[in-house]
Amino acid sequence: MSLRERVIEEFQRRYGEAPAAVVRAPGRVNMIGEHTDYNDGYVMPMAINRAVWIAMRPRPDSYVVAYSVDFDEVAEFSVLEMVHRHNSWAEYIKGVAWSLQENGFQLKGWDGVIAGDVPVGAGLSSSAALEMAAARAFSSSSDIAWNAVEMAQVGQKTENEWVGVNSGIMDQMISAGGVIDHALLIDCRWLTLTPVPFPPDTAVVILDTMTRRELVGSAYNERREQCETAAKFFNVPALRDVTPAQLEVVKDLLDDVVYRRAKHVVTENVRTLEAADAMREGDAVTLGQLMNASHTSLRDDFEVSAESLNTIVEIAQGQDSCYGARMTGGGFGGCAVALVKLGDAERFAHAVAAAYEQKTSLKPAVYVSTATDGAAISYI
Repeated sequence: MSLRERVIEEFQRRYGEAPAAVVRAPGRVNMIGEHTDYNDGYVMPMAINRAVWIAMRPRPDSYVVAYSVDFDEVAEFSVLEMVHRHNSWAEYIKGVAWSLQENGFQLKGWDGVIAGDVPVGAGLSSSAALEMAAARAFSSSSDIAWNAVEMAQVGQKTENEWVGVNSGIMDQMISAGGVIDHALLIDCRWLTLTPVPFPPDTAVVILDTMTRRELVGSAYNERREQCETAAKFFNVPALRDVTPAQLEVVKDLLDDVVYRRAKHVVTENVRTLEAADAMREGDAVTLGQLMNASHTSLRDDFEVSAESLNTIVEIAQGQDSCYGARMTGGGFGGCAVALVKLGDAERFAHAVAAAYEQKTSLKPAVYVSTATDGAAISYI
């Protein structure tokens, strides 16, 4: 049974009737451009074929009553009473309601049943998928026109100010605005979305190390502060405005750690733009080389990789069918992503999984993913 069918069936069981609509919002994997989004830079994610689904119907009042299939819990709150109760999945929905109202929208509630298959904590943006699914549900119940960029900003505000994670806007942008069969080159300063086609005869394989990290309380905020320190040194709004040549000139004037953090961001922006060019030209080899270089930079200069990530990336890069591989997401655990020859994708997945398990005694989740559309709603 598909997740769509599952949430519809559970909604019917709970409410005795079919839902009015079904919402889907995908997770994402970032092909290249890591930790550049909050530096006003460039990122290139794709929406994956794993998502959060909500079967829902509008309510005439202010209440949201949502049942999570995955947690077997019911969350109930009024959009007129925006207070934190406890840290849970429900706070993401509540935070979206708060953020929408902060943006001037008048909200009505909804009844919903929620389920998802985006792994939590794997770096595939399960939280952004939930936020954009909730935003889609509110847009339906409250008659709000869907604008992907505006709703991504609502999601980021939720993450930053309600949940308390100083994240950039990439995750919400790709979940809201993904395009089937394409990655999106996102300019995180001007919030423009440019679909970029994948090279022919390639496949994207997601490699979940089965190690988990938590961005709240992690070194994420520390990295962000280090980047801001570097930007202040150059007297620019963000590291987006610094070139590799400019950075090298002042290398000896910067604290070594701050320099290396800045070096990653500045060079990663260049790599991301070059990767988009390679994709437009159908050049899988160059794209793979840029992905490999990105991982090295994240490992050595930004220091957000982990032993598990390095292990699975090295195994992937050692396969003949692999063009390139890198860690993806915030780091410190979670997932890597590989670009491989289409006809070899399944064999590649099995080989990497077996070698990783032999080395680490951890059984990874490895799956081939296609690029999907962003958040959408279908009416029943």
